[in-house]
Formats: sequence, C-alpha cells, structure tokens
Amino acid sequence: MHCGAGQRLAGFLPKMATMLTVHHLETSRSQRILWLLEELGVPYKLKVYARDPRTRLAPAALRKVHPLGKSPVITDKGETIAESGAIIEYLVETYGASATGDMAYLQPAPGTPEHRRCRFWMHYAEGSLMNWLVMKLVFVSIPGQPMPFFAKPIARALCAKVQQQLIDPNVEAGLAYMEDHLGRHRWFAGEHLSMADFQMSFAVEAALSRGAKAAERPHLQAYCARMQARPAYQRAIQKGGPVVMAM
Repeated sequence: MHCGAGQRLAGFLPKMATMLTVHHLETSRSQRILWLLEELGVPYKLKVYARDPRTRLAPAALRKVHPLGKSPVITDKGETIAESGAIIEYLVETYGASATGDMAYLQPAPGTPEHRRCRFWMHYAEGSLMNWLVMKLVFVSIPGQPMPFFAKPIARALCAKVQQQLIDPNVEAGLAYMEDHLGRHRWFAGEHLSMADFQMSFAVEAALSRGAKAAERPHLQAYCARMQARPAYQRAIQKGGPVVMAM
C-alpha cells in the first residue's frame, strides 16, 4: 500500500479515546471530584499540582489548563470543565445514568423534597459556607505573615476582632444549621447519597477543622465518619492526599 492510500485509510480508523483527566491541587476542593469518580467507577488520570510552599497558592501551571488557574478542573472528551458544582453535575449527567445501589439517587427526581434539598446544599456549599471558611483561614494566617515587628500586635488584635465579631459567628451558625439538618436526615438531600454530599464534603471537613465548637456537633461528626468510612472515599484520599490544609 502506497503512502497516499495509507493516509486515506487512517481517516477511517477510530480515534483512540482519551481518558478523563483530573487536574488536582493538593489539599483542595478537587478531592471531592476524586471521591465521586471512585464511587462511579470511572477510570481517570490524575495530574497532581503542588501548592507554592511559601504562599500556599496554586501554581501558574494550572493556568495552562484553564485561564482561571484554579482547581478542580477536568478535561474529558475534548472539553475542559472548571468549578466543583459544574464538574459534579457533568459527571453525574455523563456517567451516573447507570449507577446502582445508593449511587442511583445522585440526582433526585425533580419536584421532590430531595431534589430541592439537593439543589440548596449544592449552592450553599460555595455560595455561603466556604466564603466564611476561607475568610477564617485568611485572618488566621495574616498575623504570621512577614511584617514590621511593631505591626504584629496590631495585626493580631485586628484579625482576632474580625474573627470574633464577624467570621466565627457565621461559621458557628453554619455548623448549627448543618447539625440540625443532619439530625433529621442521613445525607444532605435525604436518606440517600446525592450530588449535594460530594459538593458539601470539603466544606464539612473544613468547617469541622476550623470551627471552635466542632466537637459539640455529634450529627455532623457522625455524617463525616459515614463519608470517610466509604471505600471509595478512602481510595480518593490514598490517591489525592489529605483534604484540608493545616492552619
């Protein structure tokens, strides 16, 4: 077969399918994407990015994957998808239709109380709770940043005041709200695991690690224990590392 015929034939051969890739930043929200993929049994390639050891920020290399330079980001079937909620919805829509057992309820039926609860917690995780948890992390870390010695007492006092009067009350309100809800429901949408649990997983662990009264939340602690006991969750941790960075 001469070269021209070979080239024409190559055009009819099926292209090799590319494996879904998770661009995973250590100690970040992308851990929940690994957990969902492990639960669904979807094969994936894991590309891990280390944080800057000084600033703890994401590396510039992530901007080559997505202009925002944030994680999680996945690439699948020629598409690049960012934002945890959007990724979770994509994975459930694309790979969750044939899920069985307790994974069969990932997307509750529209019009049901479970669907409304699932939608609420999908939005609450990043729209409300994580804002306060990130602020908590920032204001805890500011006094430890390089600054003139005379500014340190001022920074400590100011950050402590902001935490006491603004951040901590909102974090504790979130913990109390979740505690009450999980006292009445096994999972966030109801009695079955749903998309909301994957979206809320990082926020729950971050809240428990940063809330001063976390030990007083038995239902939240029990929820976290149920989540962490799942074999798929444990596989995700083995591959992606710890969820929450130390403060």
